[in-house]
Amino acid sequence: MDSFRRSFTSLREPAYSLSPIPVAVLKRNRAIVAFGLAGITLLSWTYLIYMDWGMRHMDVGLDMVIMPAMQHWTAWDLVLVFLMWAVMMVAMMIPAASPVILLFAEINRRRNEQQGTLVATGQFLLGYLTAWTGFSALATLAQWGLLAAALVSPMMESTSKELGAGLLFTAGLFQLSRLKYACLVHCRSPMGFLATEWRRGPGGAFRMGLKHGGYCLGCCWALMDLLFAFGVMNLLWVAGLSAFVLLEKITPGGQLMSRLSGLLFIGWAAWMFFGS
Repeated sequence: MDSFRRSFTSLREPAYSLSPIPVAVLKRNRAIVAFGLAGITLLSWTYLIYMDWGMRHMDVGLDMVIMPAMQHWTAWDLVLVFLMWAVMMVAMMIPAASPVILLFAEINRRRNEQQGTLVATGQFLLGYLTAWTGFSALATLAQWGLLAAALVSPMMESTSKELGAGLLFTAGLFQLSRLKYACLVHCRSPMGFLATEWRRGPGGAFRMGLKHGGYCLGCCWALMDLLFAFGVMNLLWVAGLSAFVLLEKITPGGQLMSRLSGLLFIGWAAWMFFGS
């Protein structure tokens, strides 16, 4: 985040037309956005923990409104599974996206665009999450198909070492790919994107968030697919992947982490397929 702020303060693009804003106002707006992001993340994790508790106590969990059927899904069960994936993506990705969202809010406030900082920031976040909502829809259909093929159990855990090894191998290759590198560079250095892709108003903020979310999805989709190998509702792995995505984006060694993890995933896939 410090590197984002240093880049921001060194920016001299005339298109930004930055206005002098009292430091107290910037700090207040920053605190509001930060608390809002933390609140959304906390609510999402509360939902996931509650659902995980229901799955561990099926005598009660089967009667929970948010719990889908174990098998033979109806249209309503598809909706519930989609909701689960969408909330999970919110819980996992907002922490990694928070530095960019906070930076967007600060730039928007300095531009003094119609005093609509919070509205525009909300639209940016909505656009970002829309990209991941699309992924959630595809993940729901994938889980439905895997459940029908008995490759995933009703408890949302992989039943096939071939599936797990294949997902790990795919993720490993992708972590070493040029596409991963290009998307990760964008996610780690958003100032160029904010400088060249700036759009006015809430609608423009939504489009910016959607485009940034697309890059983030391009960077992380293979990691999210690993949930089918580790267990869709395995909260330990959900938290671990979320932390890994955050570290990839904000630490100086993020790109090295990506490559080392790629080699680890490939080795893990070989061990799972041939050695277990």
